[in-house]
Amino acid sequence: MDALRSIRGMNDILPADTSHWQYLERQVAELLECYGYGELRLPIVESSALFSRSIGEVTDIVEKEMYSFEDRNGDSISLRPEGTAGCVRAAIQNNLTATPCRLWYSGPMFRYERPQKGRQRQFHQIGAEIFGYATPDADAELIIFLARLWRILGIDDAVSLEINSIGSSEARANYRTALVGYLEQRRESLDDDSQRRLETNPLRILDSKNPDTQALLNKAPALADYLDEESRTHFAALKGFLDGAGVDYTVNPRLVRGLDYYNKTVFEWVSDKLGAQGTVCAGGRYDGLVEQLGGKATPGVGFAMGMERLLLMLEACGQLPEPRAPDLFVVATGDEAQTAAMAAVEGLRDARPALRIVQQLGGGSFRSQMKKADRSGAALALLWGEDEVAAGEVTVKPLRDGQEQTRVPVASLAGKIDTLLQQHSN
Repeated sequence: MDALRSIRGMNDILPADTSHWQYLERQVAELLECYGYGELRLPIVESSALFSRSIGEVTDIVEKEMYSFEDRNGDSISLRPEGTAGCVRAAIQNNLTATPCRLWYSGPMFRYERPQKGRQRQFHQIGAEIFGYATPDADAELIIFLARLWRILGIDDAVSLEINSIGSSEARANYRTALVGYLEQRRESLDDDSQRRLETNPLRILDSKNPDTQALLNKAPALADYLDEESRTHFAALKGFLDGAGVDYTVNPRLVRGLDYYNKTVFEWVSDKLGAQGTVCAGGRYDGLVEQLGGKATPGVGFAMGMERLLLMLEACGQLPEPRAPDLFVVATGDEAQTAAMAAVEGLRDARPALRIVQQLGGGSFRSQMKKADRSGAALALLWGEDEVAAGEVTVKPLRDGQEQTRVPVASLAGKIDTLLQQHSN
């Protein structure tokens, strides 16, 4: 019988890698807490209508990429393809938007697309949203937060910020009419994907990676020429905040977000370290989404970052931390020694909870256990045998610096272990 395997594009994260995930999650969570964001834990499955109403019926996500199915009641439900819609739904349902608030969330998302490096069918995101502030300082805080995060992670030189304003829904409607009119006259020159988008979501053509389409867009109407005055003022103020905080950016007039709910500010952090898939983090403002999903009109702005891509960035920039080795490796030979060692080690854990201690299970010869102790990377081995058990002692053997081993009474081990580790750690 063939062994069962994971579903394509839905990968295991193995112990050798989880320390990197934990490091990244910890850095982001700690910084979000410093900025006053509260964590929200969202369900993985939501009503399909939540995403069609928020993301848009004619987006690629809803049309082609969502994992949707009927439950036993015949209701259409979907694995979440992104986090903002669920966050907004939860904020409305739990009355979190009654006063301005900052929220963040993390976890797996699901989209049916071709798996590739940094992009899987089950992928992971961390997102943050601010509700209740229509002013550009909220947009600026999110972007400045991210600039600080990149510095903490050591990748600030490898990412760059692109910003744009896509204006109000009315401004975009006027621009859409002008853009469609221009492109309809040149339909035959468009690539197949852009021809399809011309009927469904023409602003996404601005994102086309096809060089011929991009050349055609050089003479197309410019979105900036159709912006309403409020959006212009908002965007100018945002740039002022970023300039004041020393955050470098490029205004990309063709930057649009692929989801229907955005208005005014949109932004992306991009990098050339990830090949064609260069976006590390993206977000923007969505002042109409809360009302669109049944809540009281509430402005919002947020971002989402892909964990897989960020980890690739950290790897490419040499910023992944080395896995932490155990502090102590316990070697015990003989049944009595194993029993005595386990009891002593648990007492040591009580006294020094932060220590990483690995005990060799299942016994084995002294030589084989010492090989494992050496391979573990631990600074010290704690050795128990018949002599140690009889004397109520433990032998402390340095594994890294070649110094002599020493005997220590078990009763005083907890009091001496910090000094011993300082003497013999790398």
